Amino acid sequence: MTARWSGAVAVAQGPTGTFEPVQLRSFLAVAQTHSFTQAAARLGVRQSTVSQHLRKLEDSVGRQLVHRDTHSVALTPDGEAMIGFARSILASHEQAAAYFSGARPVGRLRIGMSDDLALTRLPQILRDFRSENPRVDLELTVDQSGTLHRRLENDRLDIFIGKRPPRSGEGELVKRERLVWVGNPSTRLDLTQPVPLAVYPSPSLSGAAMHEALDRVGIGYRSACVCRGVNGLIAAVAAGIGVSCLASSLVPVQLVALGAQHKLPELGQIDLVLLTNPKTRDRPASRALAAAVLSSGPSSLSRSV
Repeated sequence: MTARWSGAVAVAQGPTGTFEPVQLRSFLAVAQTHSFTQAAARLGVRQSTVSQHLRKLEDSVGRQLVHRDTHSVALTPDGEAMIGFARSILASHEQAAAYFSGARPVGRLRIGMSDDLALTRLPQILRDFRSENPRVDLELTVDQSGTLHRRLENDRLDIFIGKRPPRSGEGELVKRERLVWVGNPSTRLDLTQPVPLAVYPSPSLSGAAMHEALDRVGIGYRSACVCRGVNGLIAAVAAGIGVSCLASSLVPVQLVALGAQHKLPELGQIDLVLLTNPKTRDRPASRALAAAVLSSGPSSLSRSV
């Protein structure tokens, strides 16, 4: 893949044409919402415009990116691969536009981060961002995702990086993860007794997932330990006070994912997303950090080693 320059903007060049940013944004909106209608609403354009952008992008790639029928929209394997390329191209586009426009990020950026994501590469990304944007002061709030959602809605955050229910359509999807039950290496469960759980205070997406899964199969449970943060939860599970759940890539070395022998029900998936405040999303600092996280892709929300 090569690139040409149009004014101050880098435009990536594909096998038979160019990958225009507007086409890539439409593609990512469809990939995240699984709907042309919802993608058009998110972008503020007509559905026919989104369809046109996708057709032109597929012509440029020379591959089908999306399966379409009257009931559903699904990505092809090439479409899944295109997500990472699209994010990288758009991040470069944002950086080039900011550089040549002279709109260097300044001011204070209020960031909310789900506390279990402190175990990932996100702190490194924030450190690199701060190094590259020394005139931006960061205000970082680490808390539960539900609390951070409310702070964003109340205009107390500019960017939130954390969890949401799968396919809720909210925000920019960074990574979709399988939830797994976690315990310590000696965990044993007697399912004739209520399962002891280590949980975050409500509202908690992981707590809700555990409750719904156990209710579905008729297994009783109790809150054996209410934990105010991920370190407390890890400590409680490692001590054998209770079991809990985490995204599969975020299981720390102190814990183990529980297997089929424990006979616990499947927990489903969780989405790790980036949400921006509509009032501040167009500020250079917000756009620059969002581009940095999204261009790093799923690896940005993988456990740091």
